[in-house]
Amino acid sequence: MEIFLTYIMKPLVIFLVSYLYIRLAGKKAVSEMNSFDMLFIIALGTIISEPLVTKQPVQALSYALVFSIIYILFSLATLNNKLRWLLIAKPTVLIRDGDIDEQGLRKTRITTEELISTLRQKGYAKTTDVEIAIMEDMGKISVIPKANARPLQPNDIQLTPSPTFIPIPIIMNGQIIKHNMNYLEKDEAWLKGQLQSQSMSLDNISDITLGTYTKEGTLAIDTDNPNDKQKGPQYYKPGTNN
Repeated sequence: MEIFLTYIMKPLVIFLVSYLYIRLAGKKAVSEMNSFDMLFIIALGTIISEPLVTKQPVQALSYALVFSIIYILFSLATLNNKLRWLLIAKPTVLIRDGDIDEQGLRKTRITTEELISTLRQKGYAKTTDVEIAIMEDMGKISVIPKANARPLQPNDIQLTPSPTFIPIPIIMNGQIIKHNMNYLEKDEAWLKGQLQSQSMSLDNISDITLGTYTKEGTLAIDTDNPNDKQKGPQYYKPGTNN
């Protein structure tokens, strides 16, 4: 019984509690967390490891509960605009009207090389193309280009594009997605007909990596058949297996 409690029940309880606390922190990626979010995760890791090195899991869980209450109160406080700017770092201007703000770089501890690298990743080779670049409170850099450097928009040439259609997955990794079929009000007979029109059947559906419902009302299929690979220099992939 002691072995069961030590090696099975205790890790299971720790895992479940850890999962609940991480869900409490929300769905933010690490790059989107502010300083208090990071503090919560680091403290949580310490609290979780406590029962593994001591025999006081109840005390460790009580610490976790108190810290979680503090985190919830802090999160609620950040919903107030006045308190938010006291608790979380304000956005900092890095470039204004094409000119680098050296004071902003020093404040955010960003080097010129890192700033230029971020601009390149966003498609801007010159700082003079940037109207304003801001380090947001979550640590990401937002870039607003000047009017003459931004990509051409449809309304610039009086075009009204049609709404974007998002293909709906019907088959994924050889498995039919039933709820999407129900949403589209399509049955197995329709699917069978779509497969037959492409020389396939329900028997070899496991060969389909992705099958999506298109704007035209048909099924677009991507298989793992090596014979489907396109040849030519323009389809080269790095490595030896092409």
